[in-house]
Amino acid sequence: MEQLNLPTTALRLREEGGRVSVFDILRRRYVALTPEEWVRQHFVHYLTEQKGYPATLMGNEISLTVGNTTKRCDTVLYDTKGHARMIIEYKAPNIKMTQKVFDQITRYNTALRVNYLTVSNGLCHYCLRLDYESGTYAFLPQIPDYAEL
Repeated sequence: MEQLNLPTTALRLREEGGRVSVFDILRRRYVALTPEEWVRQHFVHYLTEQKGYPATLMGNEISLTVGNTTKRCDTVLYDTKGHARMIIEYKAPNIKMTQKVFDQITRYNTALRVNYLTVSNGLCHYCLRLDYESGTYAFLPQIPDYAEL
């Protein structure tokens, strides 16, 4: 897999029948190792190991209803009361961070109304802080530490 713009971490990999899987610390099971999953696992480890995000307050592949369709958020961070605080959307490293990616995460946010939206392809990472009172948002210079949220 491709080298990412994230700290290296020791992922648990296994191979069965010619297919490689990676252990997902949030779902507590092995999942197929795709380029997007490679990004997700590195990013989740980055958040938990470097940024202090509690794994117990995060979930991968969270289902939600947007309009008449069911969608899945790649990762959602919750507060201690169970309210969603951040949505994180991952793309494979070869996928460019275009308006389409931001439109996708914004659609998910119509259901969750979080304070932070984060997107990453493992090479480029963007985090926005939303201000619902003023109807504005701001790109943050870096992914905030959990204590800063």
